[in-house]
This record gives sequence, structure tokens and C-alpha cells, in this order.
Amino acid sequence: MATRWGICSAGKISNDFTVALKTLPPEDHQIVAVAARKLQDAQEFAKKHSIPRAYGSYEELARDPDIEVVYVGTIHPYHQSASLLFMNARKNVLCEKPLAMNSREAKEMVAAAKMNDVFLMEAVWTRFFPASLEIKRLLAQEEVGEVKMVRTDFGVPLMHIPRAVEKELGGGALLIIGIYCLQFIGMVYNGEKPESIQATGVCLDTGVDETMVVTLKFSRNRMAVFSCSVAVEMPNDAIIVGTKGTIKVPAHMWSPTSLVVNGKETQYPIPEPHLPLNFLNSTGMRYEAEEVRQCLLKGLKESPGMTHADSLLLAELEDEARRQVGVEYSQDQQ
Repeated sequence: MATRWGICSAGKISNDFTVALKTLPPEDHQIVAVAARKLQDAQEFAKKHSIPRAYGSYEELARDPDIEVVYVGTIHPYHQSASLLFMNARKNVLCEKPLAMNSREAKEMVAAAKMNDVFLMEAVWTRFFPASLEIKRLLAQEEVGEVKMVRTDFGVPLMHIPRAVEKELGGGALLIIGIYCLQFIGMVYNGEKPESIQATGVCLDTGVDETMVVTLKFSRNRMAVFSCSVAVEMPNDAIIVGTKGTIKVPAHMWSPTSLVVNGKETQYPIPEPHLPLNFLNSTGMRYEAEEVRQCLLKGLKESPGMTHADSLLLAELEDEARRQVGVEYSQDQQ
């Protein structure tokens, strides 16, 4: 039986997720319906991607009995309300990152998943790329000895994009792209909570972070540092330094297609899209979609590769980094 998907929001990221799903066998993945807040947007999206049903409200999607799992591709201030709507309708949910605006919202979402006995995963697609699975394998086998330092950065000029800079749209470097660096460090250090986190940054007039530099200290004197920015293009790579060697993820660390292990490079190509993409390497979202399918087939309610605990820790660290830099959203006051 194919996993039956509903798509919530007809925006750019939903487009790319839909294109990525089409790189997987149709007997495994089917898109049943798409919902947008304007029916016309949903209808245009449905026509473009050959999706049978289009809805002009998220509530109609939640009521559709044929949908097994919903991909939530809204901007992040709406992640919590949309995900709760679907989970309370007993639908499984794959929700775009960041899972929520803060840890309070994230906790409510995880609680709703448990209460409704449904699957919930934060769509940290990077973790399921073949290159990322290889990093995990290398670390498990202590290929570079004990990891002592992780360094990564992600910066792209996004100042012209409202959702990157406007507070009410969930703007700010940390939540938009810094989360990729933070989740990478979390993956390397196996979901361990750091002993300390120190963040410094500069804010825009809109009150969100333009650039942030964050240092984390873990047990046994292991360190990590990352920087993120919506103002400038950065190297956008990552390096893991161990006592016996290094693993380097060249540019595009958020969608890795190659690794350099102790100087030796290996390619991990991803499939070509059948329709144009909005973002780099988006066919790589196929791996998180397949992870969802495998979890559902096994009856799991969370993914071992991106657990609820991983998401809750991410949200907690994001909250603390924002607190130190002075970024507060309206959701923080509730």
C-alpha cells in the first residue's frame, strides 16, 4: 500500500517536496490532496503536480479520510496551529523545520502527537541524506577517533525576502538557516545536551537576528561553534575534527552530496528533478519522506533519526540563543 500524503500550503517548499516525492516509486508514495488558504492557489498547485484534490482550507484537508500523513509546509509561525489541527484529526505529521517558534509550542506539539497516538517528525531533511547516514556510520565506528570540535556555518543573502527578516513571519537567521548548523552539531554529538551555550549576534531594525555566532561546550571538553547570517554568503561547509582525523562536508552542508574523509572525497549524488525547483538539491527531501513511510510501516510514532527529544532540545537551544541575542517573538509572551 502506498503512503497517502496531504500537502498543507501551496508555497515554494511544498512545491519542492512534491517534486521530491515524485522521484520515489508511485506504488510507495501518493499525493492525495493539497490545501492552501486560497482555493485558487491549491487548484493551480494540484494542476501543476497532477494531484487529484484541492482544498481552500486546512480544515478540509484534516477531514479528508484518505490522507494518512500531512506535510506541513507553511511559514513557521503557523507550524504549531496547522500541525495541531491535523494531529487532532488523527493524521500523522511531517512538519517543516523549525518545528515551532519556541520550546513551549514544540512541547505542545509533541504532547498532541502522544495524546492522539500519531507520528510526528520535524522535517530536518539533511539527516536522511546518504552523506549524512555515512557521517553517522563513520562516527559510530570512531573512524576519526573521539570528536573534539565541530565547526559549521550557513549564510546566504536573504535580506530582500520578507519571511527572512520580518518578525511576524518568523524571520531571523537562527530559525531560518542557523537551525541546520545546530541540528548538525546535535547529530554529531548524538543528541547530547551541551553543558553551556554562548550566543552573540546583531539584530535588524525589525528585531530579528541578522547574524549570530554560537559556541557550545559539551561534556569531556568537546566543543562546537557555528555562525549563521541572512546578510552575506558564507562558505556553508562543516567540519568534524577528531583525535584521529577529520570529516569535511563541502559547501551546502544543509543538503550534502559529497564528503571529504581524511582528505579523500566521495560523491553522494541525488536524483534529478522532473520539474524546476525553488531551492538547491530539493530532490533530497525524498529521503525524509521515505523515512516517514518506513516509520509508519513499523508503527513508530517518531523517527529514530530525528526524535521528539532531538526536536525539543533544538527548540530549547534556539530559545536560549535568541534570549542571549535579544530576539523575542510574540509567541514567547504567551
